[in-house]
Amino acid sequence: MLTGASSLPTLETPRLRLRWMTEADIPALFELFSHPEVTRYWSWSAYTERAQAEKLLGNIHKYFAERSLFNWGFARREDDRIIGTCTLSDLSGQHRRASLGYALNRAHWGHGYGREAVGRLVEFGFTSLELHRLEADVDPRNTSSLQVLEGLGFQREGYQRERYFLNGEIQDAVLYGLLRPEWRPGPASS
Repeated sequence: MLTGASSLPTLETPRLRLRWMTEADIPALFELFSHPEVTRYWSWSAYTERAQAEKLLGNIHKYFAERSLFNWGFARREDDRIIGTCTLSDLSGQHRRASLGYALNRAHWGHGYGREAVGRLVEFGFTSLELHRLEADVDPRNTSSLQVLEGLGFQREGYQRERYFLNGEIQDAVLYGLLRPEWRPGPASS
């Protein structure tokens, strides 16, 4: 998967650019992941120090080199400032599947950017990477995220009770999946 590439390809949508992140994006990453509402259902607590965003970027580059995680930053085309991230993790070439994750800066909620970015990533996974299955697990209280997945055709496949211990509480997860034959490209994928 992306053999020989030194960075991720840039993916375009009508309003966004999903791109490789550099050190210049550390302030935007810190802003994104330091907001408690953004990390409410995330796999870690809100950042309190810039060094955490620096470490994240280092891990993004390290795991890309290992081809175990592909993490794009996405930015509005008008200013190229990172407002969110989209990730394919748990990549399996043998089984042709990956897990999907995404986060959007709180200041940009409600404008459809998440659906647009995730829709483009789904298209890339099924076409360029030739995956057969994409999956995501979401806290069942995260209604916005559930709407993004369902709007893209993902189907609810299971309920995982008390799967995570985050932010001082035990959290459930809902498992969603989308198969390549079920996928229907939409306008956000153009």
